[in-house]
Amino acid sequence: MHPKNLHNQPYNFDSLIDSNPDLAPFVFTNEHGTRTINFSINEAVLQLNKALLKLHYKVSGWDIPPYYLCPPIPGRADYIHYLSDLLSEDNISENIKGLDIGVGANGIYPILGTQIYNWNMVGTDIDENAIASASKNTATSEKLKNHIEIRHQKNNANIFEGIIEKDEYFNFTMCNPPFHTSEEEASKGTLRKLRNLQKEDQPYQTKKEIVLNFGGQANELWCNGGEALFIKRMIKQSVTFKNQVGWFTTLVSKKENLQKIRKQLEKLKVNYRVIPMSQGNKKSRFVAWKF
Repeated sequence: MHPKNLHNQPYNFDSLIDSNPDLAPFVFTNEHGTRTINFSINEAVLQLNKALLKLHYKVSGWDIPPYYLCPPIPGRADYIHYLSDLLSEDNISENIKGLDIGVGANGIYPILGTQIYNWNMVGTDIDENAIASASKNTATSEKLKNHIEIRHQKNNANIFEGIIEKDEYFNFTMCNPPFHTSEEEASKGTLRKLRNLQKEDQPYQTKKEIVLNFGGQANELWCNGGEALFIKRMIKQSVTFKNQVGWFTTLVSKKENLQKIRKQLEKLKVNYRVIPMSQGNKKSRFVAWKF
């Protein structure tokens, strides 16, 4: 993880439980003598997130509706820290304003950006229920209310248009795009992921139970053409707003999609970078480009 990430060390479950007692029933000691939770149980991850946000980021009252994505806080914080490094290279450190495309019901990126770096943030989504939930989460303190605005994207075909206002400037945009190409692919990926997370010494979960334990609405998980096509569309649409954004960025979940994305960026002859990240054994990256 990024050197500034607070989650480089193992979780201190005593402190986390003190912060959020509802986490306690989900904490157990595994066969290696390590205290942990079952990450295939959505409620366990939800209570862990509430504890992490309260203990490390002074955020209380955060929640998400059933079946929406429950984000891993350490990985989300990593993206924020690497974005800060990118801005620092341009000697930008004050009065920073960012745009999160697909803020989701959790509103996590604007919350972390505000709490860690005092950024001003705008979050946008096409899902009205997600907008309502994100608005609630970003209104749990005066600081969050003063630094974060949530906007509804009413046209599914647009990414920036209808959101970035005339004469408005953002130092960066960020995005965690839907990465599956279909609902069927998303379901198979979910089942595979959660089967891998399930331990042999834990009660077997049926397919129905696994699906119920996993969060994620359709627009959060998949779109036609998947991640690659979504990002290519974002790159094309970014041209219209090249004078209103410093750095456009997006996560790229699948490494094999990088070649298509590079080709699209090179076609526009823009300055771009691929910035690697890692959380444990998981390797990830985001692409950043500017005009």
